[in-house]
Amino acid sequence: MSIPKEPRQIMINLMYLVLTAMLALNVSAEVINAFFKFRDGLERTNSVVVDANEGKIAGMREQVKKKPDYKPLVPAAEQVEAIVKEFSGYINDVTGRLDEAAGGIVTEHNDPSRIGKPERYKDKEIPTQFFVEGYEGPLGESVVPEGPNIKAKVAETRQKLMEVLNGLKGNRTLAITDSDIQELANKLTLEIDTTNLGGKSWEEFNFDHMPVAACYPTLSKLKTDANTSGNMIINYLGSKIGATVVKFDKFVVVNSPKQTYLLQGDTYEADIFLSAASSQAKVKVSVNGSSLPAKDGVATYKSTPSGLGEQSYTASITVTNPFNNKTETYKETFKYTVGTKSGATVSADKMNVFYIGVTNPVSVAAGGDFSKINASVSGGGCSMSKVGSGKYNVTCSTPTNEARVTVSAPDVETATFPFRVKRIPDPIALIAKDIKSSMGTGEFKAYQGIRAELRNFDFEAKCNIMGFEIAYVPKRNDAVLHVQRGGRYEGKTLEMVNRAKPGDRYYFSNIKAKCPGDPAGRRINDLVVNIK
Repeated sequence: MSIPKEPRQIMINLMYLVLTAMLALNVSAEVINAFFKFRDGLERTNSVVVDANEGKIAGMREQVKKKPDYKPLVPAAEQVEAIVKEFSGYINDVTGRLDEAAGGIVTEHNDPSRIGKPERYKDKEIPTQFFVEGYEGPLGESVVPEGPNIKAKVAETRQKLMEVLNGLKGNRTLAITDSDIQELANKLTLEIDTTNLGGKSWEEFNFDHMPVAACYPTLSKLKTDANTSGNMIINYLGSKIGATVVKFDKFVVVNSPKQTYLLQGDTYEADIFLSAASSQAKVKVSVNGSSLPAKDGVATYKSTPSGLGEQSYTASITVTNPFNNKTETYKETFKYTVGTKSGATVSADKMNVFYIGVTNPVSVAAGGDFSKINASVSGGGCSMSKVGSGKYNVTCSTPTNEARVTVSAPDVETATFPFRVKRIPDPIALIAKDIKSSMGTGEFKAYQGIRAELRNFDFEAKCNIMGFEIAYVPKRNDAVLHVQRGGRYEGKTLEMVNRAKPGDRYYFSNIKAKCPGDPAGRRINDLVVNIK
């Protein structure tokens, strides 16, 4: 093509070339918005896993109060939590610096969709300089690319997590072996996967000439990998409490009362024993400091209460391990109620609340004759049905803090007991047995859909997936989006899953589940899977 001499034509041609280049670099708004949705979904998943880690460690602290030999597991779990938080803080800092490099976060704009996003979120040169090539700082200094630093930080964090486990190997009670540690290391998702990169470095493959918006899910996924890796190690440490060959840690103080509710003047009688009582073990039993005779690890405690209301006693059992002659003492405080015919009690058999959508078992007592008790419930759309002597089932439909159970009986003053009515807690969206951020192609294709799982919930209840949004991001290609009804892969979703190959990514967002008693679906955690 000849070059025009006329300046105006030269300018027009240059503008055309610039426009053509801009169109070639343009990324659809739908895909850009999907990147930010993926990032937000990953951050919600991170919050779920962080809360789960904190809850598990809190439970371990309570367990080791009764099993002091396992105390080293708690600071180890806390150290794992701190390592993961430090890594997440580093990624947050990288994200903040990327925000600044992309012009800062927009806080005011005529287009509401721009608010909360960086000014130059479509720019493809910024990630290349920031993560791959390096750039010149505001004072003319050379700033090294962040990609190699991220890789080094991932390797450093993995090493620190492994050092926590290696530091526990010498403890005979914990019985942590090299093979256990290696098996756990092979399952950790926090790693830099350098396979199937087509000859490129990791930072080039993930960031080179990518839009700024596409970098955020990658950074959030690194945090997700760190959190799930920490969760895996913390769960492993928690499982070691009481899991050694010598199982004297499983001895717990148990009482078997003849009655749990007494009238004034009655005699309270209960057997106190170890749940793993053995004739081989030397056992000494005392209650409130007074010794009791024990046979085969079982002692009988009798007492005639002098007062009314709640009573308690502390049982202490000292047991000598027949295998190593080590002596340990276990203590537990037990409570019971002494009443007269003028009193009534109500207790929820599983929780101190009523849950919507399930049957809530309730025990009711008033006087000594259960056949003459009248019990009813009001508020929260609740109803009550009798199922046995002093046993009732309560069902509710409306959340409230003011549901009340009213109890009356002959010669007993009518009493009212408050209860809260709550929805079933949120389930967890899962594809595999646990949240996994990476899978092989065979494993990923073997699963048939997404399911909703209730964990740490004492009732029989099942939540169903109503639908979700799936984004399939083939390696080095734009995302393909689809909305799926129900939790089972069907139609286009199944086709997208069956196309999985190493280097691809799948994002599952806007996942909605419906639990018993729900008037409509509720949104739960998002999922992301990297195919390796």
